[in-house]
Amino acid sequence: MEASPTTPERGGLAGLPAWVLGLIPIAVIAVAVVALIAFDGPGLGERNGVPVEELVVERTTLRPGEIELTVRNDGPDPVSIEQVSVNDAYQPFTGAGEVGRLGSTDVTIPYPWVEGEAYEIFLLTSTGGTVEAPIEVAAETPSIDLGFLGLMALLGIYVGIIPVSIGMIWLPFLRRVGPTAIRALIAFTVGLLAFLGVDALLEGVEIANDGPQAFGGAALVFLGAGASYLALVGADVFMRRRRARAEGEGASGSHLAMLIAIGIGLHNLGEGLAIGSSYAAGALALGAFLVVGFALHNTTEGLAIVAPLANSQPRLGRLLALGLIAGAPAVLGAWIGAAAYNPSVVSFLFGAGVGAIAQVIVQLMPQLRRRGVSGLDGPAVAGLVAGIFVMYATGLLVSA
Repeated sequence: MEASPTTPERGGLAGLPAWVLGLIPIAVIAVAVVALIAFDGPGLGERNGVPVEELVVERTTLRPGEIELTVRNDGPDPVSIEQVSVNDAYQPFTGAGEVGRLGSTDVTIPYPWVEGEAYEIFLLTSTGGTVEAPIEVAAETPSIDLGFLGLMALLGIYVGIIPVSIGMIWLPFLRRVGPTAIRALIAFTVGLLAFLGVDALLEGVEIANDGPQAFGGAALVFLGAGASYLALVGADVFMRRRRARAEGEGASGSHLAMLIAIGIGLHNLGEGLAIGSSYAAGALALGAFLVVGFALHNTTEGLAIVAPLANSQPRLGRLLALGLIAGAPAVLGAWIGAAAYNPSVVSFLFGAGVGAIAQVIVQLMPQLRRRGVSGLDGPAVAGLVAGIFVMYATGLLVSA
């Protein structure tokens, strides 16, 4: 007869709570790191050779008789700015000195610049390296006061809330059409969102590549996309569980409309960033052009929100809430772009918009298929193509 295995006595580590066992490896790692720092990192001394100097100009501010550059050290070694040249002539400056890794400084150059003129600015480091900071068209940077922030809020309303609300007026029309037309319009919505997602991804990567790379560069876009996607997936599971108790399985129209509004809101946050940063940089003509273009561009987004509501009777208050969720982030984006523009933060926010849009598309795709048909039929394909084409055509209005 085979002896049964004996149960080991609970003692030593086995007797500790599970959370303590989980913390033990973390504590060991912490002790190793502290020891490495205490012994001054043996074997990990300073690099030999010429220092690596990488400076990035994050922001250029023009005031009467003064140019200010916000510079960040994007490299592994400290950098010292020794000289500043404007149009091939060395100029006095203040606010420089040694800039540590990931640190930033404001370089102020007293200079009688002329509005409308172009200027070539070079920063010379202690090792002889140069950093370019060209000004294509000089214009005074607006001061960030309550009046300017009010203007940004007004522009955000013009770009986000009003166009989206106008597009939502399509709801009565959607209630009169048949199921085939509804599927085509939902496919149209997917086409709109797909174009918005690709556009936000390309814009975010471009901004990231032009900004500091030490914080992750283009990886910030994908990090923001992943974080946003997973956050919305978690929120979607939570909302489904609550709804399933009363309505059974499946995504309701109001649930999908809310997800679409969130995705569009994050995208409009990026549009607000573009408008605010353009005005803050003094590119007033470009800023006004963006306002007009985005306003026309965003009218179709209201249709995307109400398409899943065609077979329901939402209250006016809920429709207003959806419009605010989709459009109001443009106001916040305009404020951020005007007052605290940072390429790394902006790249992450664009990525968040991409992730939100991707999650919404995943939610909508099952509704494009006709019952009993595995693939997409003609109306669905036509809706997809039409959505992409409309966004492309209205997007031409904001091509700088």
